[in-house]
Amino acid sequence: MGQRIVRSRKTLFERESELATVDEVLGELTSLRADGAEAGGPPGGGLLAFAGRAGIGKTTLLAEVRRRAGALGCTVLSARGGDQEQRVAFHVARQLLQPQLAGVPETELRSALGSWYDIVGPALGLCAPTEGAPPDQQGLRDGLDWVLTHLAVRRAPMVLVLDDAHWADPESLHWLAAFAPRAEELPLLLVVAYRPDELPDHAESLRGLPGRAGGRPLGLEPLSASAVARLVRESLGTHADDAFCRECWAVTAGNPFETVELTAKVRDRGLTPNEAGARLLRDLAAAVKGSGLIARLERLGTSTVRFAWACAVLGTEIQQRLAAAVAGLGPEEAADAADALRGARILTGAVTAEGTLEFIHPLIATAVYRAIPPGVRVALHGQAAWCVIDDGQGPSAAARHLLETHPEGDAWVVQQLRAAAGETLRAGAPDTARDCLARALREPPAPKDRAAVLYELGCASLLTEPATTVNHLRAALEEPIADPELRHHIVYRLSQVLAHSDRLAEASDTLAHEIRLTGDARVRLRMVAEQFMWDAFRADEPDHPSRSRRLGRLADRLKGRDLTERYIIGLRTWDAIQRGEPAPVALHHAERALAGGLRWAEPDRGFEVPVLVSLAFMYADRPGRTEELFAAGIADYEKQGWRGAHLSFAYTLLAYVRYRRGRLAEAEDFVRAGLRLAERVGPGTPAHWYAVGILIEVLLARGRLAEATRTADDFCFGEPFPAAVVFPDAQTVYGELLLARGLTEAAAAQLSAVGRRLDARGIRNPAWCPWQIHLARAENHEAPERALATALEAVGRARQFGAPSTIGQALRAAAEVSSGSARVKYLEESVAHLERSPAAYELACALVALGTELRRAGRPKEAGDHLYRGLDTALQCGADGLVDTARAELAAAGLRPRRLHDAGTDTLTTRERMAAALTAHGRTEAETAAELHTDEQTVVHLLSAVYRKLGTDASGLAAALGERAPDQPDLPD
Repeated sequence: MGQRIVRSRKTLFERESELATVDEVLGELTSLRADGAEAGGPPGGGLLAFAGRAGIGKTTLLAEVRRRAGALGCTVLSARGGDQEQRVAFHVARQLLQPQLAGVPETELRSALGSWYDIVGPALGLCAPTEGAPPDQQGLRDGLDWVLTHLAVRRAPMVLVLDDAHWADPESLHWLAAFAPRAEELPLLLVVAYRPDELPDHAESLRGLPGRAGGRPLGLEPLSASAVARLVRESLGTHADDAFCRECWAVTAGNPFETVELTAKVRDRGLTPNEAGARLLRDLAAAVKGSGLIARLERLGTSTVRFAWACAVLGTEIQQRLAAAVAGLGPEEAADAADALRGARILTGAVTAEGTLEFIHPLIATAVYRAIPPGVRVALHGQAAWCVIDDGQGPSAAARHLLETHPEGDAWVVQQLRAAAGETLRAGAPDTARDCLARALREPPAPKDRAAVLYELGCASLLTEPATTVNHLRAALEEPIADPELRHHIVYRLSQVLAHSDRLAEASDTLAHEIRLTGDARVRLRMVAEQFMWDAFRADEPDHPSRSRRLGRLADRLKGRDLTERYIIGLRTWDAIQRGEPAPVALHHAERALAGGLRWAEPDRGFEVPVLVSLAFMYADRPGRTEELFAAGIADYEKQGWRGAHLSFAYTLLAYVRYRRGRLAEAEDFVRAGLRLAERVGPGTPAHWYAVGILIEVLLARGRLAEATRTADDFCFGEPFPAAVVFPDAQTVYGELLLARGLTEAAAAQLSAVGRRLDARGIRNPAWCPWQIHLARAENHEAPERALATALEAVGRARQFGAPSTIGQALRAAAEVSSGSARVKYLEESVAHLERSPAAYELACALVALGTELRRAGRPKEAGDHLYRGLDTALQCGADGLVDTARAELAAAGLRPRRLHDAGTDTLTTRERMAAALTAHGRTEAETAAELHTDEQTVVHLLSAVYRKLGTDASGLAAALGERAPDQPDLPD
């Protein structure tokens, strides 16, 4: 950006300590000591903040920072906030980054920015926004982080200077405030200056930024009398006497700007700087600012005053020809006015018609702007909007002026504000878009357009103010709407925001009402699909079995021709999972839903159905396929710039997939990443329930009960539970935690409540919610017979679903609540099923449990085999508590634990691949053993490792290997 032109003077008075700090941090940044020698250690960045009232010398100090940084070879980025530009989204970000990127050809820029180009390009003014859903604010900030980090590394060392940060636009300021702590990790120094008494609400984060003064900015103090005297004598000559200098200090209160301007007035008036002249200083000082400045301006003539007013309305970096157009002056008259204002030390800048002007100081700009009569000021903003549009700068540039005008029912104003809102929303600034649309609504729009404006306003506030969004969209539905498609979009959006606000019943009722009104069969089908989806997430759905039957009949006759049909088939998949229909049935519907494409980031659709279809494979023991779909979905999110709640859900649920595969350390990493993202979205959201529930399950599996308990307490994980369905089921996880703490009675009460809630809805799959498995353990202390019956019912339900991991988990629970030889029998069967599943942690638990029972039964050799395998598997899972249990059992059996080792790879060994290929081609375990010249038990162990590494059971083995299934033609012998 063009730098503010400041008066050149020889000395910065009484800023020695500040400049010493500047030299220190620049030395650290460039690895140079103050004496020019190389400093030890790598270059280090950070933040340096200066605070002080208007005119105290912040701008001059920052100019010196830029000069010194440039002299040391630093790349310097510079920007400043503007009083009139606070409503221009990314105004500061563009000043900082656009000059570094704007000259690069588009092909090179796309190559350099990669997937970030379409996300950050519109915000930085590098390209037009693309059609479709905009990036969320977190995604955009992540993109800006990447760009600045990339520049800081490529063009190191770098100094970023932001002046008048109190006037920075909210979007830029929120980004920089969040980015600032990272500067210490980069060769980047951030230097900001602001007026602490003028910080708006959105700039309060500046106060808490970590700086050089123990977290506080460096405060700039007024000049002392001696410093003012030196400044006066530097300007007016050494003959200025002491009385005159003391009076200069008294009338300016040591303010550097006012002192400089006062000496300029003394020089212009030819006043002698002695005691006699000192008596005139107060009158001269009054002309520097406030009413005195305005009186001086008015003496320059009407045309010059109008030109100054136009400049004040336009803000910073004023184009002379544009100011002339706003003021209604011809080129020559405007040039004369500009010359007069430069001569009066009001404006500075180029003297050509195409040149850029600006005010000598923001204090002058503010005084001139506030002196404009209110009615004239409004009219000038209106004229400025017209001129900006006519100049080709577009609706977004005109919007800040239109926001200052009075409503007059002007269709052109509404049109421009709507266009500006669309641009800024797609660029990632929903708050600015909302301001534009709210102003358009007050204009007001024509009755035929009012519903559309309300709809656009609802879309702009969707992520930030859901309750307000609901009001806007409901108001839109009450308007006369000639366009049926608009009405349908309003209904879709309203149901979506209601559902995401935990008002699922209202979302369903809204769709039900509209379904009765619409006559378009395809529209009705989509609304039915949306209603099915939100009902599926209702914990209080009144008639789940009836909905399930209707959904099944509808889905079975659909072919998946469009996205709506595929969504319905996807919902049929999820219904089959929850109800516990045989896993092949659920997977058949899942493949039908995916056949025509099911993207996660469809602009006008929710992400829920694609996620549910992906998770169906996990519950059916095909988690490897789930991870493939999640990888594609996360890439879709990131390409779209959705890095807030969407990415939080994705990482959190990916953690759940890893947990069910038994990769507990990875699961913990993912869920903590998801929880951090969820915390950026806000506390108490569904994202929190998902993340905290999964984290508790992972911690329990890793044997860290105390940490799991603290996590539940820290996040208030307990009653009341959310009205929406979450998975894993929050109340079940809470019951599992109580059980792990030994609170069996309380655990049984919670888990029984889960059973009553889910059974009434026909949700009977222990793979989806293992409440019966945990309830059996909780009941065993007080009612062992009931516990066994509960466990066996869970086994029956698991067998109906057919996933080996679920059957094995239920059988282990049955063993725990049984007695005598039945315990070994159930555990042996449990191990047999789990060896045919990808569930490594459950297999480790069953192996250790079986080894323990065999040891107690006096069969130490068999016990040792299972305990050793359980120990190795537990180690690979990261199940530290189970590792300790297995080692203790081995010691009790008189066996020495082998040296622990971790395979640490998903690569199949040669024998594992051979066994897998033969099995995928339909060979039995006996046939495979014969071809490999080994025994069947070895084949079982080889295939068990294969299933865990590939994330599948036998049914998905061919697909995981990329080979044809045995029922396909051209199968090799």
